[in-house]
Amino acid sequence: MKIKEFTLNSEDQVVVKVVREVLNLFKIETGCEEDYSWETLNIENNLKPGDVPIVETIITMKGTAGERVHLTQTTAGRSDERFAAGKHRLIKLNLYQLFRKEFGFEAAPWGILHGVRPTKIVHRLLDGGLSRDEVVERLLYDYEASEEKATTIVDMAIRQLPFLAKSDEKTISIYVGIPFCLSRCLYCSFPANILPKEDGLNEFMEVFHKDLAAVKQAVADYGFKVQSIYVGGGTPTSLPDKYFREMLSAVREAFYCEHTIEFTVEAGRPDSMSLDKIQTMVDMNVTRVSVNPQTMQPRTLKRIGRNHTPEAIVTMFNDLRSAGIPEINMDLIIGLPGEGVADIEDTMKKIVALGPDDITLHSLALKRGSVLKMNLEEYELPDDKTCREMFHTAMSYIDKAGMKPYYLYRQGYMSGQLENVGCCRKGAESIYNIQIMEEHQTILGIGGAATSKVVNFREKRLKSSFNAKDLITYLRDIDVYIDKRAKLIAEAYGGPQ
Repeated sequence: MKIKEFTLNSEDQVVVKVVREVLNLFKIETGCEEDYSWETLNIENNLKPGDVPIVETIITMKGTAGERVHLTQTTAGRSDERFAAGKHRLIKLNLYQLFRKEFGFEAAPWGILHGVRPTKIVHRLLDGGLSRDEVVERLLYDYEASEEKATTIVDMAIRQLPFLAKSDEKTISIYVGIPFCLSRCLYCSFPANILPKEDGLNEFMEVFHKDLAAVKQAVADYGFKVQSIYVGGGTPTSLPDKYFREMLSAVREAFYCEHTIEFTVEAGRPDSMSLDKIQTMVDMNVTRVSVNPQTMQPRTLKRIGRNHTPEAIVTMFNDLRSAGIPEINMDLIIGLPGEGVADIEDTMKKIVALGPDDITLHSLALKRGSVLKMNLEEYELPDDKTCREMFHTAMSYIDKAGMKPYYLYRQGYMSGQLENVGCCRKGAESIYNIQIMEEHQTILGIGGAATSKVVNFREKRLKSSFNAKDLITYLRDIDVYIDKRAKLIAEAYGGPQ
């Protein structure tokens, strides 16, 4: 639907954001100069007096042929939700229901659940004393989520409870960001740099060691217990063998302790792997390696900029298994250019046959900064319906393999209005993945583009500090980022012990 002129009776940034989410959900374009079917769209949201949020939403539209639409709906919120959050939810709910009723738009699988971490809502409701079935009912009624998505995230949140209970105020995780790749994939918008030559690597390692030493000191000063370590990027294994060993050895020496139950390395692509790196991971007691083929279709691998074959993925997986790496995750992407249901079925057959412990399904997200987003007209992407069929096909293979979903997150502009979901066999759940998604634990970040998320348990708030995404800025201003992180930790924990 294309509209020439759009007006909204609020300039509040959050209100503008939630209204735009619904317009984007239904692919309603505004500000169009040609080929539009509606002259005007006006949305008015009015807050009514009361102890709970009550929102009246009025939609008026004028068509190019003079036709007019006037829609109105008033909905009351809940007494157990924050007033502002309830107001914003009701604005979205009213708009979603009014647009669907008037124009027959297809129901979205997630309804109005647009946030990155929908399971956080489930945990809040469970903590409030609601039963499983009551929480499912809330998601169906308050958020218009489908029954499939509602039951999935409620059961997932219940599965997470024992893992979240293992953490306390002093239990933390460590994230290490290695911002290099051998090449840039078509869909990627992550902060990553093509691997530099030796002088550039030496400069990075010098700054990296300084960054790491500061976090090591903080762990000692505050008496933190490191539960998990996650080395990501970029592609950490893009580092040459000697630099990879130097990096991983420094990380292990600084943080691995009797409390550490998980040590993950993203190995990514087979063209970045070597037997020396596998031996380094074994020597450093790495417990979990992520292999990210994204697809097992040769033509797609070439098209997205991957310089390897499906056979190389199988070899890499088998080498890791033979070396004794305890757990292996494999990442796949739903909705890659030119792929359909038959492609994902073939990919899933080949992946499941390898016997990974964990499979993460990503729905393609069209991100600013990616080559794909900037050249979208050059690629044929599967439509939303096909993406959903592909997702259900993949999940059927995962279910037959005995794996269940254990963490989930969503992003904007995802194919099929779907999600990223991690599934594993019982006992192979990644504690880091659960903790970073639910934000119940402090995570200290080291390296290029790394984020530190510090939980203030007294105030029940989380604040973040960010290392620069730009590598030159990170290298130049490392002292600034070390200081920001230190102040954030001191604010939450009250200074070193």
